[in-house]
This record gives sequence, C-alpha cells and structure tokens, in this order.
Amino acid sequence: MSVNNALSVSKVDKSFGKTQVLENMEFSVKRGEFIAIVGKSGCGKSTLLRLLAQLDSPTKGEVVIPNGDIIRMMFQDGRLLPWKNIKENVMLGLRHEPKKKALEAIKSVQLEGKENDWPSSLSGGQKQRVALARALVHSPNLLLLDEPLGALDALTRREMQQLIEEIWLERGFSVVLVTHDIDEAVALADRVLVIEKGEVAKSYDITLPRPRKRSSHEFVYLSEKILDQVLGNSRKTEKLVSLAKI
Repeated sequence: MSVNNALSVSKVDKSFGKTQVLENMEFSVKRGEFIAIVGKSGCGKSTLLRLLAQLDSPTKGEVVIPNGDIIRMMFQDGRLLPWKNIKENVMLGLRHEPKKKALEAIKSVQLEGKENDWPSSLSGGQKQRVALARALVHSPNLLLLDEPLGALDALTRREMQQLIEEIWLERGFSVVLVTHDIDEAVALADRVLVIEKGEVAKSYDITLPRPRKRSSHEFVYLSEKILDQVLGNSRKTEKLVSLAKI
C-alpha cells in the first residue's frame, strides 16, 4: 500500500452464508481525503464500513490500514450512555488527561457549557455532536461515518454537515462517509463512489470549490448524474448532456 494512503481495499469479498454482499471490492483512500459512498439499500455500504472499522473480516481479499493509525466510527444513532453526562460520554476510553481532552472536544463541536448535561436533555442534533466529539477526542487518522445525519431534520442536518466539513478541513484526517443523501455526498466529498451489486460501479471526482453552492449549475448537474447512476438511469443522463451540447 502507498504511504500516501489512509486505507486500501483489495479484491474484497464478503459473504454471509450463501449470500454474497461484497464482490471484488477495490479502492483506496488517500491521507486527508474525504470519500462518500452511495448506493441503493442493500448494496453493501454498511457492511463495507464495518470491514473498514475492523468490526468484521472479509471472506476474501484484504483491507489494509497503516499500523498505528487510529480509526473511529460514528453511527446514525449517537449511542450515548444515558447514565453518564456529556463529558463522561466523551471521556470514554481516554487514559491520558481525559477531562481536558473531553472539554476540548466538546468545545470543538460547539457544545461548550453543556458538558454536565444528560443525554436525555439534548436534541437529536446535539446528541450527534456529542457522538462526533467522542470520535474526535481520540484524534483519529480515519473517521468512518455510517449515515450519522440520517435521522436529523433538514436544517440540523445542514448545520452538522457544515460542522463536519469545518473540523475535517482544520484537522486533515481522512473520512469515509456512507450516506443515502446524494446532495450530502456532493457537498462534502472529494470523491463519490457508487456501489452496485457489491462492487464499485463508478467513481466521481468532486472538484467544486468549498464551501459548495448547492444551487449552482455544476452542483445540481453532478448530483443528478450520480443519482441517475444509482437509479440505473446513467444512459438517460448522458443523452441529456449530449443534447444540451447541440
């Protein structure tokens, strides 16, 4: 694996009994790169993320992550412990200066002053900010996001997208985001991978300047093109593009 890569997926298969979920999966993520993975339900996105998080092993092939690199994962459900306050939830697993690091992480997700609050008093967006702080407090080299904003309302989701982008740009870690929201993928990622039948069917480089304007022609075009690929309408998109050039 190249020293510039945060991870490498090589010829990976994953089966559960007789059901094959991933087949000949191959891609790599550069250090500091933000990758989004999209695809229809059941295409293997979350299974792939579990392999990257080393929560499961491939049936065939390998997932290579540099020795010593720290991986953290954030789920759609914040998975906060209700009997611990915010600070205590963020401190979980810390050994060196846990209180100081937890307070710094809480501040980075804009929840300063709520460190002694209980999870039950928080909104959905605030709970996900705590979950993000709990991941960031370990200074990960690779952050895995499994549809972490899927249960949030539209405005809160947009605020969280902006926060994740700002922290990523500041800290420079690598990110792999699994999402069903194509606009979210185009807004955040350097590259969008479309998964079909357990493998990478298409890869799109997103070179739009940041912060990205969702109303721009380029943004709308890319979102529609990727959506059509996911839905199996890519030929229709290419035809429309050709007609537009006439």
